[in-house]
Amino acid sequence: PDRIETGTFMIAVAATGGEVVITGCNPAHLPSLGEKLRNAGVQVDEGEGTITVRRPFAAGSTFMPLRSVDIRTMPFPGFPTDLQAQFMALMMMADGVSVIHETIFENRFMHVAELLRMGADIKIDGSSAIVKGRRRESLCGAPLMATDLRASASLVIAGLAAQGTTEISRIYHLERGYETMVEKLRDLGAVIRVVKE
Repeated sequence: PDRIETGTFMIAVAATGGEVVITGCNPAHLPSLGEKLRNAGVQVDEGEGTITVRRPFAAGSTFMPLRSVDIRTMPFPGFPTDLQAQFMALMMMADGVSVIHETIFENRFMHVAELLRMGADIKIDGSSAIVKGRRRESLCGAPLMATDLRASASLVIAGLAAQGTTEISRIYHLERGYETMVEKLRDLGAVIRVVKE
């Protein structure tokens, strides 16, 4: 099991809504992510080799709103730096303000410029990003460019949740780090495809 791939799918479900059972994983590898997702209002249930992530519907046909949550990247068992960008994409849609502290790597906020193109409200302050959540409906698809592996995953998550179409270039970053991610997302109902030039 790859804990970062598992965590990326957990965050994608939280961002787009619905329910997914992730199999062949080890829940003990992601204690801090599970806790942060629960704090944000996402249901996370762990089994033997499985994690079920559920963001239920509220009244009508909208998903339950997300709550803003602060994170600080730390070595294991803390919050993984390799899930920071994906979690930021989720916090773009949360009620309130979240602060994301990056303590492992410098210059790990290269994805912020691309998320801003979608209508995100994010400010960088040194090694922290202040994310002011917005309604999902106010985030719009845009042409984006992936700058690294984890940034590309965050752009996919944001694109799946935003209104309209998002086109991400330089996806070779994504393809080297996630095995058949596009196909897995499509199998879950995502409208996503790779366009070869």
